Amino acid sequence: MDAATIVGLLADPARLKVVAALALGAGTIEDVARLSGLALKDVALAARRLARAGLVHRDGHVLQLHADRFGAAARAAAEAAPTPEPLSADPAEDAVLSAFVRDGRLVSIPAQHGKRVVVLQHLVRVFEPGVRYPEREVNALLAVWHPDVAALRRYLVDEGLLTREAGVYWRSGGWVDV
Repeated sequence: MDAATIVGLLADPARLKVVAALALGAGTIEDVARLSGLALKDVALAARRLARAGLVHRDGHVLQLHADRFGAAARAAAEAAPTPEPLSADPAEDAVLSAFVRDGRLVSIPAQHGKRVVVLQHLVRVFEPGVRYPEREVNALLAVWHPDVAALRRYLVDEGLLTREAGVYWRSGGWVDV
């Protein structure tokens, strides 16, 4: 059973409640109805669908959840997932970036200075060399990465990657892709 099938089965609120009740120790249709607040008829219909899919074993009124199928589906999905593209050609930088950047967003600002510099050098690439940016635009560009735009702005200026004068910023450091 694959993860998509499990998610599809649990997308129905009644089936989700049945699985939750079984995971919490219910063993019969009546137990599930009592724990979930569902009508017996709704529990029976959901249990029948879950049993046909192989997520629940049903023997009359007795139900048993095949909880091991969740883990197996998760492992199979993880193995089938494509390897993410490296964020840097340098393996050490890529390791740092992979720890802090997920799906094009900064999950947290590194506390360690060396790691923070690696992240900031990656982030500053959104600013074009030679272009002047008002603070509002800098905030908008940084908000795509992380909600704490003030901290990112300050760190970029402190590291000499951006320069600020009279509320206008420009790129003044970091590598430039050519």
